[in-house]
Amino acid sequence: MKKPNKRKIINDPVFGFINIPNDLLYDIIQHPYFQRLGRIKQLGLTSTVYPGAQHTRLQHSLGAMHLMGEAIAQLRQVGHDISSLEDEGARASILLHDIGHGPFSHALENSLVSGVSHEEISLWMMEKINAELGGKLDIALSIFTNNYHKKYLHQLVSSQLDMDRLDYLSRDSFFSGVSEGIIGAARIIKMLNIHNDQLVVEAKGIYSIEKFLVARRLMYWQVYLHKTSVAAEKMLLNILKRAKELASGKVELFASPALHYFLYNEVNKQNFMHSGAALENFAMLDDSDIICAIKVWSAHSDIVLSTLCKAFTDRQLFKVEIVPEPISDEKRQGQLELYVNHFGVSITDAAYFLGEEIVSTDTYTPQDDNINILYKDGTIKDIAEASDMLNITVLTKKVEKHYFCYLKI
Repeated sequence: MKKPNKRKIINDPVFGFINIPNDLLYDIIQHPYFQRLGRIKQLGLTSTVYPGAQHTRLQHSLGAMHLMGEAIAQLRQVGHDISSLEDEGARASILLHDIGHGPFSHALENSLVSGVSHEEISLWMMEKINAELGGKLDIALSIFTNNYHKKYLHQLVSSQLDMDRLDYLSRDSFFSGVSEGIIGAARIIKMLNIHNDQLVVEAKGIYSIEKFLVARRLMYWQVYLHKTSVAAEKMLLNILKRAKELASGKVELFASPALHYFLYNEVNKQNFMHSGAALENFAMLDDSDIICAIKVWSAHSDIVLSTLCKAFTDRQLFKVEIVPEPISDEKRQGQLELYVNHFGVSITDAAYFLGEEIVSTDTYTPQDDNINILYKDGTIKDIAEASDMLNITVLTKKVEKHYFCYLKI
């Protein structure tokens, strides 16, 4: 029997042709855990603001794998010895770095599952795939957990200048149509080098790094933390929280088997670590489970659940006020009383029609790790020190905004 050809080429709208260079990477891509990422939007509910932002976690993961291959080729070209197994391990690690994301990328982390990050779930899923593949992901897991002796390989997967960020800025900018996010990913990769087992950027690439940091800042406030997508996510969280509350009171709700598991069971870190059911049900969840349930719940007899679901489905999202500090108790109470009178619900139930969120981000965090610039004389400078354009206090300042979300009636 002829062996199937696993060396495929994928046509990507952002980077052009992406090669799947070997059988292991092909087998990972074909795994049900990975294919599930094709049913999870990369930007969650951002399409409520930018209708083109329909791309998926699968597309992002393939793009990141492609950039990892480009980065390793560059590092080899400047004289660093990276074996074929290390190359494969690094590509597999970045390919699987997001595999633990839940529906709409972040919503499930904060609602149906408590105390478990998507990074932890990614690790458990990778370990399960590794067991199925007879240990072929050992190096990938070692790189992913930063236990591999070549530390720069982990930096390519997770750092302030990793292949994850290079892909998502390029991809999210492309699909949202927000040109401020465009970065020179190819140029940055061509400037990469290694110094004392740390990833560095050659001095002639400094301007590309400056543009990368500015683009990241603009994308956060213009796309990732846009007030309307934050409001949509807050509405979704309130829907899931209400559904969970009703389920705990033995109210029967329509749900797929996987969603039913998370609604009617208390799922925490211990469940994931000691029960195969939690992980297997999680692996069956994607955006369609949530959307389908919300469409059905919009006709539910519970006024809170049905009102929120119908508003969410029809894009009658929470209104948002950006305020300099948390709203006063008087304003919150006044808004709650409006809902009590309008819907005939208790003050506790009225709280589901409100949402408050403190959103914050900084452009660069040198305490985590550095983007280091390598000069021809061998000296190293942090980008914040090396740049003559970017002020360190501006780069590292944490910008915080208070969002007050409420249902308009």
